[in-house]
Amino acid sequence: MNQTMEKMTVLTGGSLTIDKVVEVARFGEKVAIDQESLARVRKSRAYVEQLLNDQKVVYGLTTGFGKFSDTYISAEDAQQLQLNLIRSHACGIGEPFSVEVARAIMLLRVNALLIGVSGIRPEVIELMAAMLNRGVTPVIPEKGSLGASGDLAPLSHLALVLFGEGEAYFRGERLPGAEALRRAGLAPVALQAKEGLALINGTQVMTAVGVLACCDAINLAHWADCTAALTAEALLGVRDAFDPLTHSIRPHPGQSRSAENIRHLTAGTRHMTGQGELRVQDAYSLRCAPQVHGASRDGLAYIKEKLEIEINSATDNPLIFVEEDRVISGGNFHGQPIALPMDHLSICASELANISERRIERLVNPHLNEGLPAFLTLNGGLQSGFMIAQYAAAAVVSENKALSHPASVDSIPSSGNQEDHVSMGTIAARKALQIVNNAYSVLAIELLCGAQAADFRDPQKLGQGTRWLYEQCRIRVPFVSEDRVLSGDFKTIADWMKQTDVQTALAGTASIS
Repeated sequence: MNQTMEKMTVLTGGSLTIDKVVEVARFGEKVAIDQESLARVRKSRAYVEQLLNDQKVVYGLTTGFGKFSDTYISAEDAQQLQLNLIRSHACGIGEPFSVEVARAIMLLRVNALLIGVSGIRPEVIELMAAMLNRGVTPVIPEKGSLGASGDLAPLSHLALVLFGEGEAYFRGERLPGAEALRRAGLAPVALQAKEGLALINGTQVMTAVGVLACCDAINLAHWADCTAALTAEALLGVRDAFDPLTHSIRPHPGQSRSAENIRHLTAGTRHMTGQGELRVQDAYSLRCAPQVHGASRDGLAYIKEKLEIEINSATDNPLIFVEEDRVISGGNFHGQPIALPMDHLSICASELANISERRIERLVNPHLNEGLPAFLTLNGGLQSGFMIAQYAAAAVVSENKALSHPASVDSIPSSGNQEDHVSMGTIAARKALQIVNNAYSVLAIELLCGAQAADFRDPQKLGQGTRWLYEQCRIRVPFVSEDRVLSGDFKTIADWMKQTDVQTALAGTASIS
């Protein structure tokens, strides 16, 4: 296909969405730069060059950084200052971020620079956009950011590649940065005054991780309603708990949506019971699923709102306001506006897994599962069935509880106590992503247990949505008639769930929202 006909994301500095970030980062959508935005960049750069010509004392242009902000740097040393800045700040530790996270980081940095208040040259931004389009992805270590003067250490590893240092992935190979650029037909740039600081002062690392984690967590919340619906049928649950009358008088949006989803998914079932037919009420993990899932849904809506503000924000320092003839050294790089939502994201995802594990216990426990065989196996004793599946789920949710301790309540001073309050936002985002991935594994176990239970109950009597869930599960994983290694089955279902937009997949069968 001709590139001009390809689907592209046009970057303006103010119109990026979470969905677009995912398309570019995860699925390789190409990007284009809005020319009006580039004109703002040129204007900002011209102002910076005038300041340099006038020998004005401006932080980051003609001074050192952090504690060295009072040290004057001459114009002839400005280029060396930028190189020294990037090299000295490239202190990342640990394994590299995934390619999709690194692509998201680069995309968000391009978008922020296009706001036109960073004083960087257009050709530096254009190089990053070309790297996205040609598949050159910087190798960026996960650890080393305090999330306060921006994500200095990881963003420095991105910046290294722009002038031909560092490392980058290209077509599946990990290469020296200069070689990766060469193979892609790109040339490095020589950074000039202000540009090093413009590249590394920002919250794009924590925000990139947060965007991908939030996207996956929203899908996780949809899946949680699905697994809860199948479990409710497998346990002959009381349908009255999901009646809209109850939820209309406590009108939290997420709660109402979860209850509605479970009603739609179980429509037509012959497994669920009415209040008082078999029992008056169910345990909380069934009866309160809309309230618990709904609270996480509402939390995720808040988190998404904050992320969409941040991905279209300027988080540089200093900021260049050409029309006002001002350069302001402020604190937009501080990660607190993202750190708090990331800690909230950890809790939201953890709770979806916590209540799911309690439903797994009810499915496998013969004292709680309404006549299903113990541990969902035909020959208990000789066969253990899903006994240890619940152990595994319990282990993962316990790990999530430890990971959910908020990172943002911690702070440690740095840079000679100049940076005396830091957000730990990048740590919060990384933990949140880990928790979301763990939660998919727990929900996969619940779905497998629910499908196994449905085989004992009669899958023909399932509701219209839960029947689809059961069938999709059975396409990928067969009935467990005798003990086998289940870890591969868990991964198969977890990967399928994560890769499937269940709202879209269920369209026409059972609408969920």
